[in-house]
Amino acid sequence: MEKEKEITPTSDYIKMDISLITPEERVEKVKEIIANTPSEKLTPRYLEKLTDYIFWALDKKERLEHTISTDNRMKTVNKREFSFEGLVERLENGEDGIYNMIANDKNIIFSHKIEITEEDINTIPGLKELVEEIKKVEQECKNARGNRAYLLKKQLIEMRKDQYEILFSYKKPIRMMNIKKTYSSLNLAEKIKEDENGNVVSTGYINLYNPVHISLLLCHYSKIKEECWDRFESDMRWMMEDLDNLIEKTFKDKYPLYYDLIIYKIDGKSNLEIQDLLARDHKVRHSVEYISALWRNKIPKMIAETASNDWLIWHYTEEERGKWKRCSKCGQIKLANNRFFSKNNTSKDGWYSICKECRNKKTKEKKMLPKGV
Repeated sequence: MEKEKEITPTSDYIKMDISLITPEERVEKVKEIIANTPSEKLTPRYLEKLTDYIFWALDKKERLEHTISTDNRMKTVNKREFSFEGLVERLENGEDGIYNMIANDKNIIFSHKIEITEEDINTIPGLKELVEEIKKVEQECKNARGNRAYLLKKQLIEMRKDQYEILFSYKKPIRMMNIKKTYSSLNLAEKIKEDENGNVVSTGYINLYNPVHISLLLCHYSKIKEECWDRFESDMRWMMEDLDNLIEKTFKDKYPLYYDLIIYKIDGKSNLEIQDLLARDHKVRHSVEYISALWRNKIPKMIAETASNDWLIWHYTEEERGKWKRCSKCGQIKLANNRFFSKNNTSKDGWYSICKECRNKKTKEKKMLPKGV
């Protein structure tokens, strides 16, 4: 009992008899603990642990019927509410709302992984006793079965939490701050090349050939523009101008629905609002899930395709002498590259005579024809 007195009021560790299985036995044990505990130590957290001690003695059905909502359990509920999935369900703007929330805070706090050392066990009051109790419960868990095993595991989880609470009451967790550079100060120097598959790749920290990067730029569009629009020395300012030009070139004439969708998103419209606006302006009603998929996946990919095509044309015009070919369908002269023509081993130059764009149009037209035509 002398060791018990070494535990200071800052610790909420409670040495309880886990061999007691029934709620009635544990209620009596809790009464005994309360009677022998100084009043200043009966904190809300301390009493909550006593409640848990009784609660986990109930069988599964009884636990479901009880509506004990302690602060500790509400933390678990809140974790779900503020998880990615929980926020997507609650925010009208869906997952885009989350990214906008993230964009408002450039500081990300990371916690070092905390380990309990031998020195901690030997010097922090109450920690050694608790670690020894945990080892005993771990041994009991190996041989326990059924409901007994379940209760012991639950008890073990709580005891492991307790050991860190005792640790942190004496030794504050180390935290570091990762300060993210402002958008305007990012160095976007890059080297661009064509890989063996004909894809354009960049070494840049952020680049317009990667759909994931474009998706992030679109999600943070307004914030980046606001920060960089008058910073003429900023790499990001000119990247955003390039992005604007790519959006105009990719969508304005060929895909006006996508173009309007981008504008609505940048203006902060929710997917539900965009659904109604697209139905009004384009006579098409897409689901909010499809709108999100366009915004997250298809639109960034199409912009990256345009950026890659533009770079290849520039590269094989200004830096290297490329091979060019006239499409027999549209008559346009295009780069003899697998981005513009499909390979054909039977032809003299190794490419189909019709460009990919015309071939795709022809395929779409066939699909739209009634069956049998």
